[in-house]
Amino acid sequence: MDYEVLDLPKSGDTVVVGMSGGVDSTLTALMLKEKGCHVIGVTMSLWDGHIPEIKSAKPVKEACYGPGEEENIEECKKFCAEHDIEYHVIEVKEAYRQKVLEYFKAEYRSGRTPNPCIQCNRYIKFGALLDGIENLGLQYDYFCTGHYAKIVRPTHGIFGSEERPCMIATAADITKDQTYFIHRIPSRVLEKVRFPLSSIKKGEVFELAKKAGLEAANREESQDFIGEEYFDLLFADKPSVPGDIIDLDGHVLGKHKGIEHYTIGQRRGLGVAVSYPVYVQAIDAKNNVVVLAPNDALNSSALIADDFVWPADIEPNEEFEADVKIRLASKPVKAKITRYIPGEDDTFSYKGQPWLITFAEQQRAVAPGQSAVLYKDAVILGGGIIVKAIK
Repeated sequence: MDYEVLDLPKSGDTVVVGMSGGVDSTLTALMLKEKGCHVIGVTMSLWDGHIPEIKSAKPVKEACYGPGEEENIEECKKFCAEHDIEYHVIEVKEAYRQKVLEYFKAEYRSGRTPNPCIQCNRYIKFGALLDGIENLGLQYDYFCTGHYAKIVRPTHGIFGSEERPCMIATAADITKDQTYFIHRIPSRVLEKVRFPLSSIKKGEVFELAKKAGLEAANREESQDFIGEEYFDLLFADKPSVPGDIIDLDGHVLGKHKGIEHYTIGQRRGLGVAVSYPVYVQAIDAKNNVVVLAPNDALNSSALIADDFVWPADIEPNEEFEADVKIRLASKPVKAKITRYIPGEDDTFSYKGQPWLITFAEQQRAVAPGQSAVLYKDAVILGGGIIVKAIK
């Protein structure tokens, strides 16, 4: 695919920067300020305190959702004051609770593996936060964040159309590439979105931040959306329902503590004793069982996904080939993408047109609930939610 990389903000532009207190967003704001842009910093407030704060002797890991938010906001406020940057805190607690927390719990309880970061980017960072900015009456040319990605425009129409929408392409630092997380952001929103770190390696970011004396350069980076210490508290609104752990032949191997505690491919914490390594191969929410199997039984030749997003909502009209990622950490694999027509024995209720994705090489631990993201020449063509793996 041929495309052009869209220009980053220039001197004189008004830019709103989404800030978390981390090194990436802080350096982004500083770079734009030094470039001559009029920078406005904003931070979204998520933590509503509806689960108790844990007092622990050992440090609680940095996370997106947690009681450390107040400290992060104070750090952002201090940085902006020191650099003469207008700053606002925008509350998105209720939207976050509905779109991320409730989604996260419902997916796990249905035996699926959710991806809260994808949900948060689509509906909160590039949704509720932008709505909050508009409600404040802030006018801006661009909205920037510290994501590792870039915005491009194809030189020709996509999928047989004449449309040339904004699309997401991978960053220079492929080891930190975050395009998988942001693939559901609509093209109309991307028109005013830019990622100034798109051509910078993570190591350079730390070097520049330390050279500038930024306190954020010494902060631990957040690894998840919620600390593992809070997982059980998040699910405390309903009691867990224990059930059987079985093998592929239906033999009971032990008891699980509730299907929300398990995910496809999991090996640790299963609480069973067998003479060979076993992994979670399937989660049957209807019968409340967790199925374990040897590693080879986790391979799939294809998957079915639905609830797709496409650039400018332009859906392909024929079969095509692309590289697909089935989770953030997986390497892209070549695949054939074909419209899936459900048969009479397929009673699943699909969201929109489902697609069959057939891998060139078998893939391990395909997890329903995760996203299958399609790339062509390092540009995202679309993505959907995995419904089921084809063994």
